[in-house]
Formats: sequence, structure tokens, C-alpha cells
Amino acid sequence: MKAFMDKDFLLQTPTAQDLYHDFAEKMPVLDYHCHINPKEIAEDRQFENITQVWLGGDHYKWRFMRSCGVEEYYITGEAPDKEKFFKWAECLGKAVGNPLYHWSHLELQRYFDYHGYLNKNTAEEVWNICNAKLAQPDMSVRNIIKKSNVTLICTTDDPIDSLEYHKSIKADTSFDVQVLPAWRPDKAMNLEKPEYLDYLSKLSEVSKVQVNSFASLQEALKVRMAYFAQNGCTVSDHALEYVMYVPATIEEVEAIFAKRFSGQTVTREEEMKFKTAFMLFVDKEYHKLNWVSQLHYGCKRDNNRLMYDKLGPDTGYDCINNYAPSSEMADFLNALIATDELPKTILYSLNPNDNASIGTILGCFQDSTAVAKIQQGSAWWFNDHKTGMEQQMISLANLGNLSGFVGMLTDSRSFLSYTRHEYFRRIMCNFIGGLVENGEFANDTETLKEIVEGISYKNAVRYFEFDL
Repeated sequence: MKAFMDKDFLLQTPTAQDLYHDFAEKMPVLDYHCHINPKEIAEDRQFENITQVWLGGDHYKWRFMRSCGVEEYYITGEAPDKEKFFKWAECLGKAVGNPLYHWSHLELQRYFDYHGYLNKNTAEEVWNICNAKLAQPDMSVRNIIKKSNVTLICTTDDPIDSLEYHKSIKADTSFDVQVLPAWRPDKAMNLEKPEYLDYLSKLSEVSKVQVNSFASLQEALKVRMAYFAQNGCTVSDHALEYVMYVPATIEEVEAIFAKRFSGQTVTREEEMKFKTAFMLFVDKEYHKLNWVSQLHYGCKRDNNRLMYDKLGPDTGYDCINNYAPSSEMADFLNALIATDELPKTILYSLNPNDNASIGTILGCFQDSTAVAKIQQGSAWWFNDHKTGMEQQMISLANLGNLSGFVGMLTDSRSFLSYTRHEYFRRIMCNFIGGLVENGEFANDTETLKEIVEGISYKNAVRYFEFDL
């Protein structure tokens, strides 16, 4: 029997062990997409207890606790932090086969030097160990980031954000990790939302452009893109139900905007036409700015209306949307490349059944301007577990260029989630090591080093053109 999550955790062959320990383990972390709050970095937050770090905003854990029958009082309710932690410990002890079990224990090992296991019987011990560590100065937010060997972080920021905390971090020479904004204009696109007109008023205010037409919306967004670029932004991100391609004339799009601006409800077809025009516009701007476009799609959000009314969005009630046709994705990218305005693009589908279709789409739009200009993103959200990561890498290797892959991101709201990069690297080294051990790839140390270090870190530095 293997030891529990020891130094060779997930590394099943000697080659996999060598690839990880000699190459992957030593590489820094580049977190090009996450949801952490830059305010907490600027203020160098010190957490009071492990519940604040682990359970505050983590809907992965919330979903699992609900599946264990835990009352909402102990999840998002007003229960004391210690009681919430004890409920989580009891649940985690039964999380056999769930990535939360691996993630949580990696975090306990790396940040708290705890190499046991957490369950209802060890909860008191772990609570005390973690809280004693968190009280130490070297466990402030900035020190956690430094301890994790992170060189650069891209947060997720709305076009109307002031970016004040990014400016504050950049001005502080005592902290040498770059924290850059990433452009997330979903609220400017989602005209079907009831709060859309209120959002346009805010966008008008910050951009100094009165938004009352699709043309003026574009101008306002250009103003804000320029502001983001001045503050170091080179990355965009979109949360889409799916990538649509329903083209329309500019007159049609203006009429749809005018209808919504007057307070009327738009039809589903009108919504799709508007969003197609919106996405074509912003992607063409990204091409001009040399920004990377990230398209996250395939999610059906806020499915539990009862709990949405109580807790709001992003609380663990989303699921995979099975509708993500490859033909519309290909048509969308083709509309951009037809005028040579296709930016570097990363495609993430929440549906693992899309792996192969994405792999074939990539090959249609690659060119010499970048290695793997169109990327398949890492296994995302419901797929960032061992099986999902393996399936994504196998598919990408079969149909594209795995060696050019930009690798892992945390996509997290937690400052302890950097161990997900370790988790990914172990799985990646085990996959590549297995090919070598099986005689399917040459045991060429120089080439293997280049591939493993590239996927772990260096490919992302080159692809995003970060100054590191």
C-alpha cells in the first residue's frame, strides 16, 4: 500500500517521478485567471481562522456539504466559524474520490505542515494547528502568495472597476509579484438581465460617454479598454452560456439595443444577435490591443430558484449546459479571421464531451503568430479533477499540440488554491511519464524538460507576453 499523499503522490512510474521532482516542481506559478480580491492583496489581509480561508465564498465546498445533508446554517449561514469548520471536516472525511479531498490535504501539507488527514476525529487538532499558523505574520495574504512561488496574478475585473487596488499594489515596491487586471465585460453584454440599464448608467459615468446606442456602448468600452491597458491588462475573459454565432446587420443590432434601452424585453433571437455583434466587436479590439481572449462557456447558471432568491448568484447552483455546438464556435472564429482580426484565444468548455470538437477547431485557426495561438483551456470547474485533467490532456495531445499548452490556472477565490498547480503538474507528469515508460515517447531528457517546464510555466509567459 502506498503512503497517503506522500512526495510521489499521483506519480506512478519512475519517469513520472523524475519529471515532476526534477522539472515541474521547481517552476514558479503564473496564475493568469482567478477570482481573488485585489483589495485583500493591497491590504495584505491576515485571516483570523481557517474557516475564513476555506469556506468563505468556496462554492465547491458548499455543494459537497449540501450533498452530505448539512444545513445551510453551517454553510453560508450564521453559524460560528468553528462549527462551520467542524461540519466541513466531517464531510471531507467521507469525500472519497472527490478532488476536494486532494486539494484540502495538499493545502494542509504545504501551508500548515500537517501530513495527517482531516475528518470529524481530527477536526479539533487541525483547527488549532491552522489557526496558530494563520496568526503568524508569514501567513498574511502577500506572504502566502510569495510562499507559493507566484510571479504574476490576473484578477477578474469589470469595465467599470476603478482598479485602485491594482494601482496601490503596483506602487508598493516591497511586493514584487505582479497583480494585473483582466477584462470581464459580461455585464455590458448581458442585455437580457433586469439590471442592464442600471449598469449602462454606471458605464456612462466612468467612461464619460453617454451610452444610449450600440455605437456609444462600443465607444465607452474602448475608453475603458484603454484605461485597463494603461494599468497592465493584456487578458480578457468571458462567461458565456455558449459561443453563439447569429449574425445581424448593424441596423438590426441598433434596433435591438434601442428596444432594450426603452425598457422592453428582447426575444431570445434578438439576444443572440446582439451578443454575437458584441463578441465580434470586443474580439476585434483585443486583436488590436494584442490581448488574449478567454471564452468560458457551457454553464447553465443559478438553477435553484429558491436558493438563488435567498443567496444570489455564484453560490453553488450551476451545472453543465449540454448545448455547445462546434459549428457555431467555428463560424464565430472564422468571422474574425476572415478580416485577419482573430486574437489569441483560449477555449474552455464546461462540458467534457466538447474536448474532441475543441481539439479539431483549434487546428483550423492556428498560424505562425504564436505557438498554439488558439488554445484549449485547462479542465475547468466541474472538470478540474484527476479524471477531467487527464481527459483534457489526452484529447489535446491526440488532436493538437500538448507541448504548447499554457497549463493550469486556479480559477479560485482562495489564496491557498495555488496547490492546484501542483496537483495539475503531478497529473501532467504522470501522463507524459507513462507514455515514456510505455515506449510511446522517446526518453529524451532535454526534450522532456522543455515540454514539462513549458506546460508548467514558460508557455504561459510566452503566450501572454508577460514581462517576467
